[in-house]
Amino acid sequence: MVTHGNGPQVGNELVRHERAAGEVPPLPVWLAVAQTQAEIGALIAAELPRVVARPVAVVLTHVRVDEDDPAFREPAKPIGPFYEEVDARRLERERRWRLVRNSDRGWRRVVASPLPRELVEVAAIRTLVDAGTAVVACGGGGIPVARRAAALVGVDAVVDKDHSSALLAAALAARHLVILTDVSAVQRGYGTPEAEDVAALTASEASALARELEAGSMRPKLEASAAFARATGGEALITSAGALDAALAGRAGTRVRP
Repeated sequence: MVTHGNGPQVGNELVRHERAAGEVPPLPVWLAVAQTQAEIGALIAAELPRVVARPVAVVLTHVRVDEDDPAFREPAKPIGPFYEEVDARRLERERRWRLVRNSDRGWRRVVASPLPRELVEVAAIRTLVDAGTAVVACGGGGIPVARRAAALVGVDAVVDKDHSSALLAAALAARHLVILTDVSAVQRGYGTPEAEDVAALTASEASALARELEAGSMRPKLEASAAFARATGGEALITSAGALDAALAGRAGTRVRP
């Protein structure tokens, strides 16, 4: 079972939409998530058979979110291109977007990042996994949708990939969740002279450490790992691709256990 991110690719897709807006209407964010989920899934599916001796399938995955999630009241996830202030104000009026100043590069749209509540295609994914298929799913956290009456409708938001991956792993009763990132292990005091790797945490310790971190840092990985460990009794491992072999052998990485 493989999941993946899509942050840079969604940003690039939205830049393309804006550059072509004079010729074709820009697509909503949730469709940009769908496009890049399929694009990256196709690339992974082209390479995965080289390392796994089993069929590979990509499942375009929708993730239901709650429209009353607090994240919708205070959108904070930057996405898409940068704008001059005059263009930002125009987009706020015309498209009802929320834009904020983002460093010294200009103004940028922000959208909500609600928690995933349900994986719409989980039964199909489970069937494929049980049949021995290597499945690529939940790319970019999934396509965010909300339930309105009897239908699911797309929502302009982005769902954190780590939280969606943990939800999927728990739904499949996985014994292990491996989250690959840029560093070989979680660190206390990251970026300071006192920084030190953390080899192991309980779920409660991971949740406590996560609250000390910035939202855009290691926090969602620790939160997702703690949620998985609590839900399944299994173990989550946070490490980098370069340190994966050492981490699997117990010489690197951060393990989160119940």
